[in-house]
Amino acid sequence: MRMAAPTKVVLSALRDETVGGIILLIAAAIALIWANSPWSAAYENLVNFEVGPAALHLNLTLGDWAADALLAVFFFVAGLELKYELVLGSLRTLSTALVPVAAALGGMIIPALLFFGINATAPAGEPTGWGIPMATDIAFALAVLAVAGRKLPVEVRVFLLTLAVVDDLGAITVIALFYSESVLLAPLAGAVLLLAAYAYLQYRRVRSPWIYAPLAIAVWLLVHQSGIHATVAGIALGLLTRVKPDPGEEEAPAERLQHRFHPLSAGVCVPLFAFFAAGVSLSGVQPLEALTEPLALGILVGLIVGKPIGVVGGAWLVTRFRGVQLVDVLSWRDISAVGIVAGVGFTVSLLITELAFEDTPGLMTDAKLAVLTASVVSAALASVALMRRGRHHDANSG
Repeated sequence: MRMAAPTKVVLSALRDETVGGIILLIAAAIALIWANSPWSAAYENLVNFEVGPAALHLNLTLGDWAADALLAVFFFVAGLELKYELVLGSLRTLSTALVPVAAALGGMIIPALLFFGINATAPAGEPTGWGIPMATDIAFALAVLAVAGRKLPVEVRVFLLTLAVVDDLGAITVIALFYSESVLLAPLAGAVLLLAAYAYLQYRRVRSPWIYAPLAIAVWLLVHQSGIHATVAGIALGLLTRVKPDPGEEEAPAERLQHRFHPLSAGVCVPLFAFFAAGVSLSGVQPLEALTEPLALGILVGLIVGKPIGVVGGAWLVTRFRGVQLVDVLSWRDISAVGIVAGVGFTVSLLITELAFEDTPGLMTDAKLAVLTASVVSAALASVALMRRGRHHDANSG
């Protein structure tokens, strides 16, 4: 059955980072406006509305469903992208992978250290939020690059995508190790067995969605029940998906699934999560005062200052080794611009905020306000830097 032309147009648009980023921003803006309007109670009731079977411990709020289920789709797509980069893309050889991987690691470590330093030494500090400024939002960051960096060489996008994907793997590892509840071994073992079955089915070239769909749902359910954050199921399934096409095969499963799920992730899952997570009520909150508290200050400094320093520093350190260098077309000013873009934390930073301060709404509000502020500031600064670098490359190419 052929897909209707309007549907094709919509799906094609949703595969464009600019469109996905715009939808994400609109969803967040609606949430912010609604949460601070006379109808804010309706927004809170919607976010906290419970739905799902209690017998399976799935009587979750809509906000929890967005964080646990919808973001699992987002991380599934991220896992597919990472698998492609590891097998066929820029991470397949050590020489090309080292610089963006080192940049990603630096971009996680330095923000976390800055946050921890600020909060560990302050009387009212909250060191437990150290994971918040580590994350880079793939959708938002690539949208900024697509709008402001159109004249930049494609290698800049590859570098940012690689950095962001490795960053997401680091973030999901941090979530699994430090921001998950106590782990129940029985459901975790069941999830591992089903993941092994998924990998075997991929090896045997089984293609039926009637097998994979219930298997993926079961993996998600078991990971959720184990106490590890359910988004881990998404990235695990993505990493186990076959990425090399067989002879005569037009698309490998990873490419086919990414083509199908990317519009769902960019157009529905991530915007809905942003809608449920970004609705920060400023009632009774003094924004300037809140943003100068150690918690918010650590996030602001981590994302706006720590990310660029960490990205450039990590990349620079690894290039001190013989045989490791930047791609010829890129300069350190390009890497600096990418580092500023990486300060757009948003989606994953908001997720870690909810996990870190789920029992302290006041701190969660302050942290979310800081994440939103830092992401907007980083996006604005990055736009200026990217446009300047774009003009430079455009002039030199002429």
